[in-house]
Order: sequence, then C-alpha cells, then structure tokens
Amino acid sequence: MTSDQLVAVPETALPTLRAAVTGLPSYVPGRRSAGTDIAALASNESHYEPLPAAAVAVAEAAGRMNRYPDMAAVELRERLARHLGVTVEEVAVGPGSVGVLQQIITGLCDAGDEVVFAWRSFEAYPILVELAGARPVRIPLDDAEGHDLDAMAAAVTERTKVILLCTPNNPTGVPISHHRLEAFLQAVRSDVLVVIDEAYVEYADAGSGPDSLALYRRYPNVCILRTFSKAYGLAGLRVGYAITTAAIAEGLRRTALPFGVSALAQKAAIASLDAGEEMESRVFAVKQERARMAAELMAQGWTLQPSQGNFLWIRADAELLATLVDAFNAAGIMVRAYQGDGARITVADPASNNRVLRLLAAHAA
Repeated sequence: MTSDQLVAVPETALPTLRAAVTGLPSYVPGRRSAGTDIAALASNESHYEPLPAAAVAVAEAAGRMNRYPDMAAVELRERLARHLGVTVEEVAVGPGSVGVLQQIITGLCDAGDEVVFAWRSFEAYPILVELAGARPVRIPLDDAEGHDLDAMAAAVTERTKVILLCTPNNPTGVPISHHRLEAFLQAVRSDVLVVIDEAYVEYADAGSGPDSLALYRRYPNVCILRTFSKAYGLAGLRVGYAITTAAIAEGLRRTALPFGVSALAQKAAIASLDAGEEMESRVFAVKQERARMAAELMAQGWTLQPSQGNFLWIRADAELLATLVDAFNAAGIMVRAYQGDGARITVADPASNNRVLRLLAAHAA
C-alpha cells in the first residue's frame, strides 16, 4: 500500500470497542459487604467455609504457584469421569460453569446464529450470546415460574444452534421434570446442542429434576453443565465442567482460555469430590432450612414455587419490590433484586434466615 492509498483519520481518533460490546448490559453480581452485621444473601454462594480437605489441597498447591497449571486438567477430568461414569474425553473444564458456557457458545455459534433460553433465567446468558455475535431468543417463563418447553421448542429455527435449560432455574428455583425434558429432546432437532445447566443440582431433591446423565447417554446432542461454585463452596476459585460428546468436548478445550483453571482450583475440586459425604451433609442442612423458610413464608401469606436451589424466589411487582429492597437494605440484609420481577434470597445460616423471615412477616399481604 502506497502512502497515497492510506486512509486519512483525524489525529484525535482513538481505538473503539465493537458495537456488540458497547451495547452489552453489564453482568450484575450479588452485592458484597465486609460488615459483620450484614447478612450477604444476594449471591448464591455456600455460606459454609470450604471443605477442610479442599483448604488443605489449596495450601499444599500454593507452594507451586510459580508453575503453570495443567492446561488440559487431566487429573481433574479423570476424577470427574470416574465420579460420573463417563470417559475423560467427554469432560471439559473451565473457569466456573459460566466460563465453560462461554466456550460452548464460542465453539458453536457464528454471527447471527440463535441461542434459545428461558427468561428470566441466569443473567449471563444473553451477555455471552451477544458477545459472540449471536442472537439471544428469550422465552418467558410459564405461570409456575418454570420453563415453557413447548414455547421454547416452537422458537427453534434453522439458525438455532444452542438451547439453554437451567434446572433448577436461577432465580426461580423451579426444576424441569425428567419426562418433560425427554419429551422436549424428542421434539428438538438433533443438530441443536441442548445444554442442561445444573449449577444447583446438588440442592435438588431426588426425582424433582431430570436424570441428565441418562438423557445424555440417550441423546448425544445433550450437554451437561455443572460447577464447583455452589454446593462444593469453591466460588472464589472458579472451576466448572461440561459433560458432552468427545468431539464437542475437544472443541470446548480448543476454545478455552489457556491455563484458565488454576492449579489451586483443580486440586481443590478433586479434594472436594473426595469429600462428597461431608458436602452432602452440608447440602442436607441447607435443604432443611429451605423447607423451613418456605413453610413459614407460605404461612405468612407469600406465594412461593417450590425451590430446588439454595435460594427462595419472591415474585414482586415494581412497587412491592422497591418496598422490599428498601426494607432489606435498612435491616442490613443483602438480597438480589430483579427489576420488575422479584427478589432472590439465598438460604444461609438459621440466624440470617430468621432475620429474613421476620422482615417478610412485616410485609406479608
């Protein structure tokens, strides 16, 4: 290119972001506070400290932080494969399930392709889809705060590449039953990847949701997405995984950020899997508190759908939601508000949960 062919630009011109980026809504995390008198119930973290075995594993691995982690996470993938009864080739890992989901969308979607999901559901869904240049297709929840699978199936077009099913759904806590999900899979084209996002599966009562592994073995277009951030208490280390066909899993590893899962996270995840009984006892305690809270709130007059996550969902219009948020803030309780829809409240320790129950009792209909 000669000098007279160069495009003239103003001397003050600066680099600009892609339009897809400037138009993205920011992901809004649950609010945080260091105050000891604040009940931080806006993020669906485990209120327990990390499992002791995981803490030991992290401490031991910390002395080797000068070395890169195993980019292929072979040891972790092998442990997950044994835990779930799949092959190591069918396992892909990433920085939290949201990191793996980004790998999925990046690996399958070209510009203009469509990703179908329920709404309201996990807030990162539309952000990741739009960032990839694909088109988010939001399908409203049904009257029971769950996925309207018939409407989702009807929304599939020739451009649909991925369907996201969050069960139990975040933020409503409603699961998708096994028979409904299997009927849905029979109605959807086999070349559409159906991602079953089970971030909260450990908190779900047996039989309330799908047997996702059984569905995966029958329908090869199923991808199971899970995380160590919730029940295993490793939200701060960022490690999640997908179970999918060997070909798709290999593609996810290719699209992954190199060295995206730290050595500390890998070791902690393995140790957490090995401490499964202790994790399950913690989950049982959360489920007991969830049931206690739900029963009392319904006795107060609140209408609740049975939640299968580590949280409860209060449906509220804009006026009621504003009143509740102000009351929670004044009481030093942080909950997650979704404008125009409602509030999600993480189930924590009994003392924090009692604070929530007392406040909501004062605002019950």
